[in-house]
Amino acid sequence: MRRHGVLAGAILAATGVFPAGAESAAPPAFRYERPVVIGAPGPHGLPVDVPLLTGSSPFRVEAHAGMRGAAARHMARGGLRDLRFYDGQGREVPYLLVEPPLPEPEWQRAATVLPIPATKKESGFEADLGAATTVDRLRVEGLPAPFLKRLALDGSGDRQHWTRLAPEATLFDLPDSALRQLELPFPPGVFRYLRVTWDDTSSARGPMPGGAAARTVRADAPARPAVFSPVTFDRRPSEPGTSRFRLRLPAPSLPVVALRLTVGGGHLLRRARVTEARLAGEGAAPLRLGEATLRRAVHDTLRAEELRIPLEPPLTAQLELEVDDADNPPLELQAAWAELAELPWIYLEVAEPQSLVARWGDPDLDAPRYDLESARERAEQEAPPAAAWGRPLALSAEAFEMAAPAPLSEAGPPIDTEAFRYARALHDGPPGLVAVPLDAAVLAHSSGRLRGDFADLRVVDDAGRQLPYLLERRPEPLVVALPPAAPAGETVSRFSPDTSVYRLTLPYADLPPARLVLRTSARVFERRVEVLVEPPASPDRRRRTMAEVVASASWRHAEPDTAAPALTLGLPTLTTSDVLLAVREGDNVPLPLGPPELLLPSFQIRFFRSSEGGLRVLYGHGQLAPPRYDLALLGPTVLASPALETQLAAEEESSRSEPVALRPRAFWAIMLAAAVVLLLLIVRLVRRADPPPPASS
Repeated sequence: MRRHGVLAGAILAATGVFPAGAESAAPPAFRYERPVVIGAPGPHGLPVDVPLLTGSSPFRVEAHAGMRGAAARHMARGGLRDLRFYDGQGREVPYLLVEPPLPEPEWQRAATVLPIPATKKESGFEADLGAATTVDRLRVEGLPAPFLKRLALDGSGDRQHWTRLAPEATLFDLPDSALRQLELPFPPGVFRYLRVTWDDTSSARGPMPGGAAARTVRADAPARPAVFSPVTFDRRPSEPGTSRFRLRLPAPSLPVVALRLTVGGGHLLRRARVTEARLAGEGAAPLRLGEATLRRAVHDTLRAEELRIPLEPPLTAQLELEVDDADNPPLELQAAWAELAELPWIYLEVAEPQSLVARWGDPDLDAPRYDLESARERAEQEAPPAAAWGRPLALSAEAFEMAAPAPLSEAGPPIDTEAFRYARALHDGPPGLVAVPLDAAVLAHSSGRLRGDFADLRVVDDAGRQLPYLLERRPEPLVVALPPAAPAGETVSRFSPDTSVYRLTLPYADLPPARLVLRTSARVFERRVEVLVEPPASPDRRRRTMAEVVASASWRHAEPDTAAPALTLGLPTLTTSDVLLAVREGDNVPLPLGPPELLLPSFQIRFFRSSEGGLRVLYGHGQLAPPRYDLALLGPTVLASPALETQLAAEEESSRSEPVALRPRAFWAIMLAAAVVLLLLIVRLVRRADPPPPASS
């Protein structure tokens, strides 16, 4: 982990970071730095934000049950062990990480709840807390369900001067839709009176609430708003009835506890799942981090929704979102945010205004221990002025590089590349972590493909030396577009006149079990659809064998105003690439068919490219066992690191390859024929050896 330690140490020594007397110790190999501007002497506070979490030692997330029925709180603990602050003379500046207090805040019940004068479009109430109190949330109690109301919230200390706390908010309780929101958050302030003004424009006037309460906070407590980080995403290929998205977090190992989504459209009720790649055996497979039902109820112009998916904290920066669309259009995902656990804040004390620099990114460092620890109780009770963060920077391009340890990025011993039947070149690229999706050709021609271990798959360099790789199964299918279905010609005569018969061409024979997807522009129809495989040609024309049905389903749609859903048929492994598609039309016109698709299992390999030389992927060797590489020991690191995706070049078949294994029937047929030939030869030799009969006298 210290391969850049000498370079980073030279940089830090040149800038005078380390105090006198520390020259003999190995300097920390920081990878990031960030300026801090402090404008006055004394204590100051700094927030822990997403840029600081990038590349630092990660936090663990602890869940603490809420009191009095409140939701559980998720606290980030034990992170930022490698964070250090330095002043302009290179002296280390002590700091404290101050964690949020665990006790739940108190709720102050309103002494009185009185109605406000109503108009044709507005009504509401005022809640009197009895005394001016620092509060940051209002809870409305005792309203009969169901209801969905838009409102505005104001606060006042004297009932004469009002502050608009929430210009437009919504409260709702819809038991049939499992949607409930009875609390309104707002910026902390000192208020005695809280006034709710209902918008009665689009809904009937509601009754008075049974009560109200406000959440109290300490007047000197520093504001620590929840941290949300935007998440980039793109839509991925998927099967009908499912929407898939790839989500990219700002960094791996963030203390993420939930995803919050923004989704277009109206009413919504769909199940959503989030997964990430985790090490499983010698490879990687999707692991479910969380799931939830996305809900939205729409009443006129009002909306009640719950679009939050609780998560187990991810280890990588890449997540997969899968949404069950059922018979609805694909999900219209517009935005996504990662919700982080409650984070600590940083407490600093300085004697004069100055600029500091924060450095982090050395996983070998332990948490520091300062005499400032004696001031922790005071730090937890104060709300010091905020210092200002600057923009984070990498100390150097080399220090910023995400690379594997040197021994695992080196090639292994050479292998006999001529023993493999197929070879695929890899496009050139820079050194680093590479992800290579496996296409239909690999799925058809690699041994072990049906087991999903790809036993004969090898990555080699120009010298034929192996590069260790990590096999990863992807949650999304590999979508292969097939040629349009063509009429089957003379084969039609074998079917009844009311059947349309088409010929479909799969990319290869011997593919793993797959799914065939058919689409049509028709709106009202009912058909029986079959996929058949023709038997091998027989020399005896009088012997006629029927085609074998390998998949069948009923396809029906009866709504003229909506498009028909696609039909998905499961296919087994087939020994041929040509299949027949039979559509039982009955007395109807032939059903129009769109371009078909084939959905295959999806895999990719991850490995480190150590140089810019040519690389190849080999397969088609039935005598090899699955490889076992030491790279699997670094599986979490490999999966958490960003990878450059590259594609395989065209497949090349070797002129020298191992003999093709015979199928059992063919083997026994050859053995029987050889036995018959051998028996005839023996009989012939015996006849020649018999002595002639004696002549008669």
